[in-house]
Amino acid sequence: MSGIVRFAAAGMGALALLAVPAATAAPILAESGTYRVENGHTQVVFGIVHLGMSIYYGRFNTVGGTLQFNKAEPANSTVAIAIDTASIDTPSEKLDDELRAQDAFNVEQFPEASFRSTSIELSGENTGKIAGDLTIRGVTKPVTIEATMIGSGKHPFTDKFIVGFSGKAAIKRSDFGMTTMRWAPAVADEVELLIEAEFIQDWD
Repeated sequence: MSGIVRFAAAGMGALALLAVPAATAAPILAESGTYRVENGHTQVVFGIVHLGMSIYYGRFNTVGGTLQFNKAEPANSTVAIAIDTASIDTPSEKLDDELRAQDAFNVEQFPEASFRSTSIELSGENTGKIAGDLTIRGVTKPVTIEATMIGSGKHPFTDKFIVGFSGKAAIKRSDFGMTTMRWAPAVADEVELLIEAEFIQDWD
């Protein structure tokens, strides 16, 4: 696996989220160094069961962070991600406002959610488990992301190296104190995270 993470999220629509490409061995075509999140090509998507009948998806539109990439020893790479919680985006503007409110993400007090890797365990040539600390609403909990490196190489327009990852994880909203929202009984406690991330070499 030439890589590590892909914390920022999945898909352009629910169907696309479910159609993650199968993992295939790919050579590492990117150099070691510092890479930054390409926000326009990175998505953090969440899915939660509604009324026990369907999965409701939303996403965060603003994601930043860095990847310290080690080509020779990918397991020694590290990733740090920051998510603008106010950038939450669902099909309902009313719900967006409710999710930004004090009893949900409380974006005024906690404008950022973050993930910092603590270890990476390779499970295949381009797959691995990224363990780290996820912080939401000031509460930090361990989480493990199942990650796949989709590809790496030179960007066709900038001549910088890029690497792309997909990832998924599951968390509980109750672990982060999100239990008092008025609509909480209608949605499941477990939340699926789907991450699609692109990192670009960080030099001018």
